[in-house]
Amino acid sequence: MKTFTPKPADLTHDWYIIDATDVVLGKLATKTAELLRGKNKPTFAPHADLGDHVIIINAEKIALSGKKMDKVLYSHSGRPGGLREDSYADLLKHNPERIIINAVKGMLPKNRLAKVELNRLHVFAGPDHPHTPQKPTPITVDAVAQQAK
Repeated sequence: MKTFTPKPADLTHDWYIIDATDVVLGKLATKTAELLRGKNKPTFAPHADLGDHVIIINAEKIALSGKKMDKVLYSHSGRPGGLREDSYADLLKHNPERIIINAVKGMLPKNRLAKVELNRLHVFAGPDHPHTPQKPTPITVDAVAQQAK
């Protein structure tokens, strides 16, 4: 059996929009990573760039389950003493996009293709976004937080 390689005519990068209001972070990240990789398409090949653009709005209203409000997100600048610690509670107030980007990045493969796929992720804290001319298709994530029910 030969390896399937999609033709250039098969490569379409569609646009999808997801509303993150009261959606659990993990379920949102798995759905987003699936769309970014192109695993929802019948022509999926792990070595080809088939992913779609994903817009996530209302990132500030995402639901964090368990004790994630106490969890710390680390980043390092590469300079001596450049370790930075931000708690999820602070990030949810000041930079909620970073929480979602970090969760989706962890679910993508650790290779060169991941950077290309992650560049197609557009996260916005509020309900407004500048990508309306692309006419994104709305996607719903079924996992709504227990607190929201």
